[in-house]
Amino acid sequence: MVRTIIGRVLSSLLVIAGSSVLVFVIMYLLPGDPVDSLIDPASATPEQIATLRHQLGVDQPLYAQLADYFGKLLRGDFGKSLLNSEPVLPKIIEHFPATLALAAASALLSVIVGVLLGVLSAIHRNRPIDVIARIVGLLGISMPTFWSGILLLLVFSIHLGWLPAMGSDGWKTLVLPAATLGLIGGGFIVRMVRNSMLEVVNEHFIVTLRSKGLSERAIMYRHALRNALIPSVTMIGMLVGEMLAGAVVIETVFSRQGIGRIVADAIMAKDLPVVQGVIVFSAIVYVLVNLLVDISYSYIDPRVRRAA
Repeated sequence: MVRTIIGRVLSSLLVIAGSSVLVFVIMYLLPGDPVDSLIDPASATPEQIATLRHQLGVDQPLYAQLADYFGKLLRGDFGKSLLNSEPVLPKIIEHFPATLALAAASALLSVIVGVLLGVLSAIHRNRPIDVIARIVGLLGISMPTFWSGILLLLVFSIHLGWLPAMGSDGWKTLVLPAATLGLIGGGFIVRMVRNSMLEVVNEHFIVTLRSKGLSERAIMYRHALRNALIPSVTMIGMLVGEMLAGAVVIETVFSRQGIGRIVADAIMAKDLPVVQGVIVFSAIVYVLVNLLVDISYSYIDPRVRRAA
């Protein structure tokens, strides 16, 4: 088990390193010069432009910039903003709790709704609750976040006036953004849990448990659901990346101050170090969450622990 965890940690470090290289190369290959966002090329002299390029380090070849970038990353330095020269990492850490609260609330809503409807759909197959669950799953997967977010704003904020339309102060401002993101995750989990449960209920050990006289409730919730959770847990780990990516849209629609809003503003201002820092930070969070998901397999399914 310890060897398996060490292997997962090492592979996660490789993924983080590869993601960092990929993000850096993409930022390097983007058209345009970052110096153009700081000074007016028409009014600046060639000496001023060359001096600024040297200060930013963009006059170096790719390998030299990449080596300098990784050296700073290992020291916890994500660079500085081109607009105000503020360090990127403290700014990300300052706004990350708002995004974390949004992602956590969305994930919790997705799991509760998805698992509950998925189990009920599998138990009551081809009945009205199954039809409702499948419709919820289809809507969650099909609707874009910006469209569902605007729809929830129109209904619950503008027409009914129950919840605030924007902001990031208090739990009320979290309800609509979390519901928007949670609807997507819930749709995937409903379908995954339903399909997994339908596969498990046909296994031989379920037939054996029924022959021993166990109640249907105990069979479904104590045995079938636990065996069906493995693919669902994998889906939950993957949804973290979807929620971090969706935070860019959601935090813009609902005017929340999180890292999604930071990267959206940085893209508009062509502040590449901030964009790069947020993407790398999000990749690290995503890899760590999936590492925890991999480790949790052994606690959900004893067969995985014995195999390790």
